[in-house]
Amino acid sequence: MNQTGLSRRRFIGASSGFAAAATLVNLGAAHGASADTHAWKGPVSKNRWPVLDEATSFTIEGSGQKVSLAEGDAATVLLNVARRFHYEIDSLRAGDVHGWTSDRKVTEAYESNYLSGSAIAIRPVGYPVGAKGNLYPNELVVIRDILAELDGAVAWGGDFTTPKESHFEIALRPGHPRLKGVARKIRGWDSGPGDEGAGAIDAFDPKRRSAAQAFARRAS
Repeated sequence: MNQTGLSRRRFIGASSGFAAAATLVNLGAAHGASADTHAWKGPVSKNRWPVLDEATSFTIEGSGQKVSLAEGDAATVLLNVARRFHYEIDSLRAGDVHGWTSDRKVTEAYESNYLSGSAIAIRPVGYPVGAKGNLYPNELVVIRDILAELDGAVAWGGDFTTPKESHFEIALRPGHPRLKGVARKIRGWDSGPGDEGAGAIDAFDPKRRSAAQAFARRAS
């Protein structure tokens, strides 16, 4: 099913304040409750990462929030995504970020990637499966900059045939050279003087915007 629901942007524009936000949450919950789910049975998730019995909990720098992920390159890259969302889009609060789960129920096959700890969902109630157009233009600029910066190592659910704008997943198999290179770059930022990477990026810099737009065209 490829459903385009009532967007957050349009909804808030037609309503106001707390009442609008509260109703939005209810809309998301209702959508999830009516979704057609099934159990994922494979030993690997859709992106070919092994399904895990357990995963390590990591702190998302700057937010104090935690998320469970596959150790190594997947955690390094996805934590960078969450960190940039926190710094550049909106502050992450308790319950905003979902990572590894042992619950095999999925609505779309790509949600099996949570089972392998190789995907995260940021505010999945607000940005559920099937809903598109929930992000403001300035937020999309940041998302496109993140995807370009990670050189295709991460795919965004907003680009999928059946969208889920809260979803970010590792798009490359474990050990892929490009994934390893991106993770190495992020670790270099983390161990460096702090003037690179999350918290030190202007996604609206004209050169970065041009690069992100060019990357999106190549990837589409």
